[in-house]
Amino acid sequence: MNINDLSPDRQQALEAAAFRRLLEHLDSRKDVQNIDLMNLAGFCRNCLSKWYVAAAKAEDIELDYEDARARIYGMPYADWKEKYQTEASATQVQEFQQNMSGKK
Repeated sequence: MNINDLSPDRQQALEAAAFRRLLEHLDSRKDVQNIDLMNLAGFCRNCLSKWYVAAAKAEDIELDYEDARARIYGMPYADWKEKYQTEASATQVQEFQQNMSGKK
């Protein structure tokens, strides 16, 4: 079946399932730091949280950013940060800065 043959509701259900699987995968890889995600893919868990809030706003839903981060992180962000976030290395920071300035 071609994805374009699916109804919009069916496509949305599959997209939601893929998103939930992405969150499960990120939850299983707490060793992967946000800076690693940013350096490799240009987005991180915080970006997903912001996109979640933006999607809610597009539907006229006022969603609290910290609530969205808790959804993405699987726990309050402060707890995740305390338990799993490590100090970024000089190399990671340098790569991040190069990526942000477009000089990679």
